[in-house]
Amino acid sequence: MTDHSVEVFCEESCGNAPKKLLLKDFTIAFANNDYLYMENHTTDDICWNIVGDKRIQGKEQFLKAAEQIKEQQVIELHISNIITHGKLAAVNGRLNLENDICYEICDIYLFSSSGKDAKIKEITSYIIKVFC
Repeated sequence: MTDHSVEVFCEESCGNAPKKLLLKDFTIAFANNDYLYMENHTTDDICWNIVGDKRIQGKEQFLKAAEQIKEQQVIELHISNIITHGKLAAVNGRLNLENDICYEICDIYLFSSSGKDAKIKEITSYIIKVFC
């Protein structure tokens, strides 16, 4: 985990269900490089597809890839929407990084089951660099 905390902006409607809360916390954990939280909420066989870039398979590779991304420090995280339905969910928003670098993001999640304690089994990430 980093020695700073990302400033988080999130719509109130993003946290009124167990999976919405988990995804809000997971997105914040990712921005804060909280690998323990990410490890505890993903399956061992997690698949992370970063569209147009790479596909990562397995928890160990997922955590290594997440750690490699931390080179650029996130300053602000804006979560616009968290949508859940059964085993599927989506989160979209904006990351503001140091040096005036910004990304619009959309992550599509597949959980291991539709239960409230299910772990994340698959993530498909769409990441677009935008002007700040």
